[in-house]
Amino acid sequence: MNQVDCREVFDRGIKFHHYCNTAYPLRPNSLAQYEVHEPEDILNVVRRNIEAQEELCLYVHVPFCQSRCKFCEYVVLDQPETGDADRYVDYLLKEIELYRQMIREKPIAGYDLGGGTPSYLSVENLTRITDAIKRFNLNDGIYMSVETTPVIAAKDVEKIRAIRDMGYNRISMGFQTVSEKLLASLGREGSKSIYEQAVENVRKAGFDRLNIDLMYGFLNQSDEDFANTIKYTIALAPEFITLYRNRYKGTKLEAESQGVTLYKVNRQYDIAYRLLMEAGYIANNGKNTFSRIPGDMGTSSYLTKRVIDATSYVGFGLGAQSFVGSYLAYNLGCADHKLQKYFDALEGGILPINDIADMPVEEVRAKAISVMFYFGFISMKAYQARFHESFREVYSEQIDFLEKNSLMRFTDDDTFMLTDYGAAHLYGIIPLFYSERSVREMFWLSDKWLNDKKGEDIYLENYDRKRFDAPSVAVDLVVFNQDRSKILLINRAEHPFVNKLALPGGFYLPDDRSLEYAASRELLEETSVSVDVTERDLVKITSTKGRDPRGWVISAAYRIILDEHSVRPVANSDAIYASWVDVGALKREDLAFDHYDIIRYAEQ
Repeated sequence: MNQVDCREVFDRGIKFHHYCNTAYPLRPNSLAQYEVHEPEDILNVVRRNIEAQEELCLYVHVPFCQSRCKFCEYVVLDQPETGDADRYVDYLLKEIELYRQMIREKPIAGYDLGGGTPSYLSVENLTRITDAIKRFNLNDGIYMSVETTPVIAAKDVEKIRAIRDMGYNRISMGFQTVSEKLLASLGREGSKSIYEQAVENVRKAGFDRLNIDLMYGFLNQSDEDFANTIKYTIALAPEFITLYRNRYKGTKLEAESQGVTLYKVNRQYDIAYRLLMEAGYIANNGKNTFSRIPGDMGTSSYLTKRVIDATSYVGFGLGAQSFVGSYLAYNLGCADHKLQKYFDALEGGILPINDIADMPVEEVRAKAISVMFYFGFISMKAYQARFHESFREVYSEQIDFLEKNSLMRFTDDDTFMLTDYGAAHLYGIIPLFYSERSVREMFWLSDKWLNDKKGEDIYLENYDRKRFDAPSVAVDLVVFNQDRSKILLINRAEHPFVNKLALPGGFYLPDDRSLEYAASRELLEETSVSVDVTERDLVKITSTKGRDPRGWVISAAYRIILDEHSVRPVANSDAIYASWVDVGALKREDLAFDHYDIIRYAEQ
């Protein structure tokens, strides 16, 4: 992949950010050409890859919940029938035993019990599952992690205590938000009183490693609501706080996705990052789990090994995913969320696999590296151990592109890590490590699905005009180079006119001392260029109604002349890019608002 290709792939990943995340591949049928179908062939692929591993991680999936949340992308059965849970565990144990005969005494480096809601099960069934897992060769000192909901933790302290007595030493539960209005719209039960009782009961049960999950990036989630959720959760003093961006793909909220820009997603992550760091929760920028225990990554042994070392893992249960060696497999139930086919397969002594892909190395790399970005870095040592090749040699063009654009850097311990700037552009970085097949798929899917006008309509439908006075006042910066052949433009990251070129600028804010101060601030925030704008630089006031679809906006445009060779713009704030553009090549349709007319006026 050369520099030109890197830029094109990066740009498209930024635009397709709701899908180019740490989940790989892009679609359930993406790897169809590599699938194995005959039961004997499937068994051979599974056995061969398991035998080749020095160690493994294990995951058990419990697909039961009181109700399915609208943001859920996992295999979940809401409102299960009486007896489903008992029958499920019966067959789950059969599956675990089938794999135990292949895994034998191989070391197990991590184990998670997740879902769904594992604590939905009875203590008896939880004990049966745990006893079956303990028959494997679990490494000493691993964190056995389990998930619960705040409602169950608040109502059943005895069950939480029993789970701790089984040997689980890390517990995770999802608050998602403390906004009861947002919770109701997402189909989820929760309140501050429930959360506080849940935390109290977790502590009573003896857990000293509590993780709380929070979510951001919802269409109707305000920055203020999210900041309040962060502050409230910090006050409860969990050891770990994990931020999950709502990924939309495969959820009941998918239709809203294009109304949520990357600008909003990054802005809310930055709000959380600042508040958490100030409170003593540590994580490198781009990492989702924050820990207040020095030297502790904050994640379970299972996830830590999966992410950093790309350790192979076997998933047990309905719809569970396994990634072992070169194969990626999904259990029966991944598509239809039905139990019977899963039961039938195990009744016949067959591995309950719905589809399995025996992948070439470029797909294995893409899957492993996508997951590594969950922590925001790639370990050269771990990559070498997993693939027996040099990361620098395989990805030399990508490394060159990322370093030149200040997106990633090598640290003293030979880790390739996101910069702060790179963390805000993660979804353009991940596709650089896709396989060639997956890159083509990304372009095809984004051409088919992306619709900026549709996204703008969704955004405007939920836009709160009352946040700004009518009319609002804005500033625009017309920044030419010395011979006025080039102009400094940004690529907008936010609706309206997302992905269009625009002049640097923005709204006059209550704390701004003057329009000129606002102009200097916006130029610095969006391009990292620092200039003292004065009244003498004012060239045009534009007050035409309808120039901005959000409402009546009066704009003051300022003209600045700079030496392009001494100024290196770097995008920040709500800009995807900031760069010098040839004035002669500008077309009206490429520019947002009425900025084409403002530029032509300022040329005079």
